[in-house]
Amino acid sequence: MNVLFLMTDQHRADTLGAYGNRLAATPVLDELARTGTRFDRWYTPTAICTPARASLLTGQAPFRHKLLANHERNVGYIEDLPDDQWAFSTALRDAGYNCGLIGKWHVGHHRRAADFGFDGPDLPGWHNPVDHPDYLDYLKANDLPPYEIHDRIRGTLPNGGPGNLLAARLRQPVEATFEHYLATRAIEMLERYAAEPKPFFLQLNFFGPHLPYIVPDEYFDMFDPELVELPTSIAETFAGKPPVQANYSAHWTFDTMPLEVTRKLIAVYWGYVALIDMEIGRVMDAMRRLGLNDDTAVFFTCDHGEFTGAHRLHDKGPAMYEDIYRTPGLLRIPGQEPGVVRTEFVSLLDCTATILELAGIDPAPAVDSRSLVPLASTGEVPWEQDIVCEFHGHHFPYPQRMIRTDRYKLVVNPDSTNELYDLFTDPDELLNVYGHPEMAEVRGRLMRRLYQVLRDRGDNFYHWMTSMYDVGDVSYDPTLSGLDEATYR
Repeated sequence: MNVLFLMTDQHRADTLGAYGNRLAATPVLDELARTGTRFDRWYTPTAICTPARASLLTGQAPFRHKLLANHERNVGYIEDLPDDQWAFSTALRDAGYNCGLIGKWHVGHHRRAADFGFDGPDLPGWHNPVDHPDYLDYLKANDLPPYEIHDRIRGTLPNGGPGNLLAARLRQPVEATFEHYLATRAIEMLERYAAEPKPFFLQLNFFGPHLPYIVPDEYFDMFDPELVELPTSIAETFAGKPPVQANYSAHWTFDTMPLEVTRKLIAVYWGYVALIDMEIGRVMDAMRRLGLNDDTAVFFTCDHGEFTGAHRLHDKGPAMYEDIYRTPGLLRIPGQEPGVVRTEFVSLLDCTATILELAGIDPAPAVDSRSLVPLASTGEVPWEQDIVCEFHGHHFPYPQRMIRTDRYKLVVNPDSTNELYDLFTDPDELLNVYGHPEMAEVRGRLMRRLYQVLRDRGDNFYHWMTSMYDVGDVSYDPTLSGLDEATYR
């Protein structure tokens, strides 16, 4: 079976009509949800670009593949996967697939998509590389104007300097946008692959709607800011929370801008999503024109979410809130039931085994991945009742582990305050109840379950938990010294 894998960057689930946004302009993705499977509890393994994308490529959790930070903010972790790293793309190539990637790579620094068997232009970095020769050639060939922006939106840093650029108007028509260029190159590759007697895997990775939100006027002004509801968690006080969250709020300059600007930023973010949806529509139209719909599975997801003002934050970072860990996830497999909605906890990691199963390849090397194919129907499927996520830092090392169940979320922060949220009574995660006496049983149960999962995986974070919390009985020497006389009895 062919596979079209559509991926965005830093994309909130609640920007899509299929996920309940009444104002959204996302007809293409909403149609994909209507004709396929919508996953309502789809999570990223870690809310940062490079580690999440490396997990998709390898089917391994971040602690296992060890590519833990973006190159641009790396503070000492490895910067590339090893040369002998297994990847689903090389497995597809070995099985006779054409394998293409158009758009954002960002899986390491020196090793590029071509090193893992992908066709396509080399587009490095975290943002639209608007100075890339292939993009410049595209503009020239189509007599389109160059990249230029104005009306920048940014706040003020704690040291008085200008904050990160959050949004700006683009002085280009839609046809000149990087998003249009990427869709055009993807269509060209679809046409090439459709003409060859081989199955294909094509991944189209947009760099947006990652901030800064830079779009033409028609998308910059598509949504009226006065109609935007601010997130409830904008009432965040950071009381009882790890101090790093308030520091991150200052780093992202939230309190230096009026709430009207926050509304406008959310409106522009939705416009950016609408632009990408329109470009995905062009690709889907090409699929139909080329007669590929009946033998091509289509995925849509992203690497992680985005705050857009939630918890008085922007971007992502050391705060394991639903805003950045729960993401959209759609899958349409030819012949499946339409309009399926699943509430099991699934992960971006699970795409790897799914791709392999669709291609008829043994998914066993994707050791932390589980195929979603059985969930693309309304049948009962045995599945875990929780999900574990991890984080290792961005700008600075910051280890975290999280377990999420139907009702509760526990976050372990070794340097600071642990967090526990009751998502039934507090879906916006404003009240940390970790220290509340009445939560002792829940806290202990989740801590022991998290410990068990981490230990079974081989994630050495569990060693910290062994000595710090009630994790139940252990059947090993927790000092790992090998010198305690008790170990020889």
